[in-house]
Amino acid sequence: MNLKIIAFGIAKEIIGQLEHSVELADTATVADLKAVLIQQFPDFQKLASLRVAINTEYANDDAVLRVNDEIVLIPPVSGG
Repeated sequence: MNLKIIAFGIAKEIIGQLEHSVELADTATVADLKAVLIQQFPDFQKLASLRVAINTEYANDDAVLRVNDEIVLIPPVSGG
């Protein structure tokens, strides 16, 4: 299945654009998505944490992805 990913912050900088498409198996999970992103963009390994939201809710690595899901990459945030 082809999934559209929306990236913010440093995740957007790593990918080089706001939106990115990823081809995954129909039974793919968030962990599978992260593995593919690291393969395509090795700089994702450098992030201390990367959260994924599916349809506006944070998702664990075992969450199953579906074709029409809104998938957002939320990188670690620092501030002061």
